Amino acid sequence: MSASNASTTGVPAITSFPSRRLNLWAEKIWRVAGAVNVRTKILGMVLALTTMLGLAVTWQVRAVMTSVFADELENRGVSVAGDLASRSIDPILLNDTYALHQLLRETVLNHPDALYAFVLDPRGEVLAHTFGDEGFPVALLNPDGIEMSYNMHGAIRHWVYNSNEGLVHEMIAPIMDGKAGVVRLGLTEKRLQAIIDVVTGQMLLTTLAVAMAGIVAAMILTWLLTRPILDLVKTTQAVGRGDLQARAPHWAEDEIGTLANAFNQMVAELEASQRAIAEKEQARHMLLKKLITAQEEERKRIARELHDGVGQVLTSLMVGIRTLQRSDVAQQEERIDELCMIAGETLEQVRTLSRELRPSLLDDLGLAAALERHASEFARAYPGVQIDLHCALSGRLPTPTETALYRIVQEAMTNAARHGKATVISVLIGQRNDSVQAIVEDNGAGFDVDAVRRRQSSVGIFGMSERAELLGGTLDIESSADGTTVYAEIPL
Repeated sequence: MSASNASTTGVPAITSFPSRRLNLWAEKIWRVAGAVNVRTKILGMVLALTTMLGLAVTWQVRAVMTSVFADELENRGVSVAGDLASRSIDPILLNDTYALHQLLRETVLNHPDALYAFVLDPRGEVLAHTFGDEGFPVALLNPDGIEMSYNMHGAIRHWVYNSNEGLVHEMIAPIMDGKAGVVRLGLTEKRLQAIIDVVTGQMLLTTLAVAMAGIVAAMILTWLLTRPILDLVKTTQAVGRGDLQARAPHWAEDEIGTLANAFNQMVAELEASQRAIAEKEQARHMLLKKLITAQEEERKRIARELHDGVGQVLTSLMVGIRTLQRSDVAQQEERIDELCMIAGETLEQVRTLSRELRPSLLDDLGLAAALERHASEFARAYPGVQIDLHCALSGRLPTPTETALYRIVQEAMTNAARHGKATVISVLIGQRNDSVQAIVEDNGAGFDVDAVRRRQSSVGIFGMSERAELLGGTLDIESSADGTTVYAEIPL
């Protein structure tokens, strides 16, 4: 059992080793290929494919030509040997050795592939041959690998052997079914092989020419492909250095042209976004400066009201109490009523000041109650303005949302009465699609919203926008000569 477990646990490690090696080799090849530029890759692929295709076609044509020429040589040898055997009958029967020799010699001369020809009698003796003064090679009489039987009944035999002339195809044709001997005709492949070599050389030259043409075409193609890419890379580097005015040139209406257009659009949007961020940052800096100034002014106002109002009243109360201590009983009741009235006015001033800083109703009863209180106080502060308030909320909202909406409505109403000289202000608060909306409309003189935002001259408008955006909401303002509408929406 343990041996079986050991063998089974060892198999994954053994089988995974070649796969790890293959993965390492694949990663290495990929790293090497990735380090080569696109132009070299395309040139290499075109050159490799052209060379492989040319060599494959050349090898296939050479193989086909060799096979066809070999078959044609065999068929032609059979035909010539048979014709030579039939024409040798008369000289042999007439014992005309000279005529037989001339017949063999003319046959060899008239056929460019014929290497030799000779005639043997039934006993294997040479009657005539074409070897001339060199003498007849005796080794041809008993060649290895062929059975010399001259009673072949009309069949022509074919065998191939190697010699100093290359491959030799020998045809053995019987004369009168071998009764008068045989004719042996040797054909060489030298001429046909030369033709094949010439054709092969021409095809290799053609392959070379096609490869050169392919390289030129690939260079033109890579130039057309890589130049826009290199321009795009330069533009990308320029954008990376912060030059958002750089644009990639548009070369053609293809995929690279589409990429250049998309890149240019992205850079344009990035430039617009950075411009908007810069403008917003400038506006934020300006708002912060104005807020600090407004905060100091508010502190001055509160300090002045506390000093001039509450402080003086408390001083009067202290003086009145001391006077009350020295007065008689008849005057004390009248003086106590006067002091209570002063204390009540002081309390009302403190409450008003407290509500201006932070309305307690907003924390205790919610947005609707705080807006109702603000509307009533606003009507007393601006007697000629009619306030129409509609608040349709299903319950309490998150504290940041209630605070933001309260301040937005407060600022919109103040701007409408103070700057727009409105006589009617309508406020509508409602919930829809998991968000709360606030709409403040007035019939005031209106103003140029875009101009105010460009100049960043209104801290109130920018503050309203900031409050809405901090909570993920939006604030839109529409204004004309007939009035102004402020629309704020904050998601819940």
